Amino acid sequence: MSSEKATALVLRTVDFSETSLVVTLFTREFGKIGAMAKGARRLKNPFESALDILTLCRIVFLHKSSDALDLVTEAKLLRRFRPNGRNLSGLYAAYYVAELLGDLTDENDPHPELFDLAEETIGALNAGEATQRRVARFELGALRFLGHMPSLESCAECGVEIELVGRVAFGGIHGGSLCRACRGGKSHVVSVSAGVLRTMGQLADLEGQLWQRMEIDSRMLGELRGVLNHYIANLLGRKPRMFDFLHEFWR
Repeated sequence: MSSEKATALVLRTVDFSETSLVVTLFTREFGKIGAMAKGARRLKNPFESALDILTLCRIVFLHKSSDALDLVTEAKLLRRFRPNGRNLSGLYAAYYVAELLGDLTDENDPHPELFDLAEETIGALNAGEATQRRVARFELGALRFLGHMPSLESCAECGVEIELVGRVAFGGIHGGSLCRACRGGKSHVVSVSAGVLRTMGQLADLEGQLWQRMEIDSRMLGELRGVLNHYIANLLGRKPRMFDFLHEFWR
């Protein structure tokens, strides 16, 4: 058992006893970890509310080599998520980011670029930026970093280049865009606007800045949301819990 330091986002907390919490943390250095925080539920505790959901904190923890929970011994608050006003859309979107981090990643599998993207996204939501665009950028960035990015400009089956004009066959369970030859006989394939696929590519380009200047009308946003919802639900094998809450703001 070794003592480690890490920067962490708090994804989930569960009461363990009258005085302790079990926390799920996504750390920049170690990836996702599950840990016990003894005494965290006491009125006077050593963590000073640093382990609230969506907080960014600096932790010290005992990293166990077995399947047992790690043990958080110190936590210092760096930043708290406080959306402006009654911004429920931003709040639910931040919860959705936390849900995806928890569901798409494995324990002890670090992805520092994904951590940075999550921190940036939650910070932007906290500042009141447009929810749909920021969330879509996070989703696509997470899919890219974790190796689940759908094929957009080439056929997911045969690899042939696809010209993004008009409408394109897209199969979420088949890995993305499909050429005409590979489209035949496949179920769960939809017709997607080429503009939506181009937009997905621009949002997934985490080095570029073009996405910040894009004009995405409501029709395209609706289609983009539909494609991502189905793709992520297929990937997880279920619909994320936060979809129903976000749907109220994305209709």
